[in-house]
Amino acid sequence: MVSGLDLDALIDDPSTRIVITCGAGGVGKTTTAAALGLRAAERGRKVVVLTIDPARRLAQSLGLTELDNTPRAVAEVNAANGGRLDAMMLDMKRTFDDVVLQHATPEKAEQILANPFYQALSSSFAGTQEYMAMEKLGQLHKQAEQTGDWDLIIVDTPPSRSALDFLDAPERLASLLEGRFLRLLLAPARGPFKLMSAGVNMAMSVLNKVLGAQVLTDVQTFVAAFDTLFGGFRQRAEQTVALLREPHTAFLVVAAPQNDALREASYFAERLRAEGMPLAGVVLNRVTNTQAPELSAERSLAAAEKLEEADKSPLTAAVLRLHADKMQQVVGDHKRAERFRRGHRSIKTVEVPALADDVHDLTGLREIGALLTV
Repeated sequence: MVSGLDLDALIDDPSTRIVITCGAGGVGKTTTAAALGLRAAERGRKVVVLTIDPARRLAQSLGLTELDNTPRAVAEVNAANGGRLDAMMLDMKRTFDDVVLQHATPEKAEQILANPFYQALSSSFAGTQEYMAMEKLGQLHKQAEQTGDWDLIIVDTPPSRSALDFLDAPERLASLLEGRFLRLLLAPARGPFKLMSAGVNMAMSVLNKVLGAQVLTDVQTFVAAFDTLFGGFRQRAEQTVALLREPHTAFLVVAAPQNDALREASYFAERLRAEGMPLAGVVLNRVTNTQAPELSAERSLAAAEKLEEADKSPLTAAVLRLHADKMQQVVGDHKRAERFRRGHRSIKTVEVPALADDVHDLTGLREIGALLTV
């Protein structure tokens, strides 16, 4: 079995420029990203953490009143080693708007931003959040190279039902925007389709009935205005995927010791390896531990039953039963974690114990950072 995952070595290595935390929803990706960012900054790195967390817990943990699409400095970071920490939360519509403003003429940008179909696409289309996370990563990487503002970017990936969404989103959205359906909407005005106007008109008539006249008009107007940007989406998607494969990128898969989360972690780890993307290791998060491992669940239950039969110390009996329940969880968590490690012997792992309370400040993040790097 390979050695454990040394996250201090990872974040201290100046060749590590991008760290991406990924995995199923609710396993602690955001907390892991924030804790690693804080630890890296206090060890001398210039860090920006990008989160896509709808609960907005990161801002509170970092002592900020809010996070938005612009990196904000975390003032209470210990900068004795020369590091700094900025944090931001992805605003997918704002990011999409910025892409339009950057790559379209002012006249085209105004048409696109005002279009109802674009407004729906940029706000709620499946995959847009994941794609815009990749767009923002590309922007931050470019800014870091040009200005030197940061030497480490940490990305907290979107919560999603499928571990593949983050990797597939750039290609999916680019394919949508360059797809045959949207191209068909431009057909009456261009190229050889002029020779097939009868067939195209019939198709438009069907679409008009299905979508409604106004929706079809909005889509056609959007496609006509957006046409010059299609190639750029494809190009940036390819550049982002290439960036993710470079040696200076490190993926961390975060999982909790539950079967569903571990299955998701296994699937994601195998996909990353198949895609040739650099998997640093797996964080097994929120593993239940106990301060009294020598007192098994069976012994604890037996002692509780004796006290109850003798009608003595009901409070002690209740505590023993609580301990028995916890010990069953301890055994279950460690069995599942060990089974995962046996099934992935070539993947480095680090185990983080569950805390009694949720992390809500920098002190808590420092504690998590220390546990991640034990």
